Amino acid sequence: MTEGTMLAPQATPTIPAARVTTVLRILVLSTFVVLLNETIMVNAIPRLMRHFEVSAAAAGWLSTAFMLTMAVVIPVTGWFLQRVTTRTAFGLAMALFLAGTALAAAAPSFPVLLAARVIQAGGTAVMMPLLMTTLMTLVPPEDRGRVMGNITLVISVAPALGPAASGVLLQLGTWRLLFLAVLPIAGAMAFFGRRHLVNIGEPQAGPIDWLSVPLAAVGFGALVYGLSGLGAESSAQAPLPPAATTLAGGVMVALFAWRQLALQRSSTPLLDLRTLTYRHFSVALGLMCLSFMALMGAFILLPIYLQEVAGLSSLQTGLLLIPGGLTMGLLGPQVGKLYDRLGAPRLVVPGAVLTAVCLALFALTDARTSPWLVLAFHMALSAGMAFVFTPIFTSGLAVLPPHLYPHGSAILGSLQQVAAAAGTALVISVMSGRAASATAAGADATGALETGIRWGFGVGAAIGGLTVLVALLVRTPPAPHQPAESEVRDDEDGTTADQVAQMHAC
Repeated sequence: MTEGTMLAPQATPTIPAARVTTVLRILVLSTFVVLLNETIMVNAIPRLMRHFEVSAAAAGWLSTAFMLTMAVVIPVTGWFLQRVTTRTAFGLAMALFLAGTALAAAAPSFPVLLAARVIQAGGTAVMMPLLMTTLMTLVPPEDRGRVMGNITLVISVAPALGPAASGVLLQLGTWRLLFLAVLPIAGAMAFFGRRHLVNIGEPQAGPIDWLSVPLAAVGFGALVYGLSGLGAESSAQAPLPPAATTLAGGVMVALFAWRQLALQRSSTPLLDLRTLTYRHFSVALGLMCLSFMALMGAFILLPIYLQEVAGLSSLQTGLLLIPGGLTMGLLGPQVGKLYDRLGAPRLVVPGAVLTAVCLALFALTDARTSPWLVLAFHMALSAGMAFVFTPIFTSGLAVLPPHLYPHGSAILGSLQQVAAAAGTALVISVMSGRAASATAAGADATGALETGIRWGFGVGAAIGGLTVLVALLVRTPPAPHQPAESEVRDDEDGTTADQVAQMHAC
């Protein structure tokens, strides 16, 4: 990432472009590292099942718990980022991630590994809203599309490369390499980040509504737990009925939203829902949720299909998935530049159509399908997603006033994780249910799994069809707000970065 691609020569009137580039580069690379771990466990699940002697459903919670923890923690970041300095938020996020990664690498049992994943996710949950809030504050409107194109590397490519990276590492050695390889990189980013980051805005003291925290945690937790049980073979023997749990989770989330609306009238909400009164933001949010449901469902099904049906090794699976992730990453900056010129609708609608078509084609694959054809489908799917994600993140946040940036980022990040968890749970439930039905009808294990996977991709294609309908509502937003000079500080005493640069020059 060069300075030219990261930012225009003069980024803002209050801070040198080179300094802005440094700040954004640190946050982008750090967020990339922590988000990569969201999906890095996918290929390791069969090995972990054998190592810890746990079921597939239990091992699957290593990914689901990560996404669920992020969905629970991210709503708090809207409040948190307004009350601590940027350096403090970054330091806490990286400390949690490093602690969770070290614990996971040394985990002696499955419960310890699961707890380590939760700690990792707690740190990751702070990084995404911190990156988005900083970007919207520092980068002028005319450059946001181009810079957001680079952010696509974090939002989309890191989770996409997770299965690929894990496939390569698992071929080299034990599953503990998944964490040992990340640990020194994350440590280096934490060190350089603490040295070079500037503080954005002034911390504002304010109370936290502790009732909202359990409402969010229980609501989102019950919702995802219930969805993961729907359609599963063992749903009838589940300790909590999946349908009732899903309904209870939905009710709790509704109570959380009602609580935030009440707090907006009398106090400080944990998550300011006035962001949803901006139509451009609401449409972008809906499209993002549907896209992540379809995307994460596909990313979960693909390694299972390639290894269990097509017969590829974990290394072959990882290598086959790398080009798709690179496609999304390389297209991100170019799509960002096109957004600055063409606006959102001309990019989002074709991207959504391409995504839906690719998911439908995946639903037609079977054991005889060439891996090269699967590779082509995956690259096309990644290209379609690149044309969706960059414009919707940019246009969605661009309409918000600066004081709502942290809350808008938190809402996008939180629901992104809920959507990803729900999409994963939905396609796995459908796959398990249809595979069980095929087994009961006399199919062998591979044939039954193939049937279940095709049904799972079919559900993804249906979700993709809904993304096309929502994409038709996307509009390019009006000109956003400009950042105030007082919003960028460098030292703890409130000195602006521009003043620091002048002092160094003297």
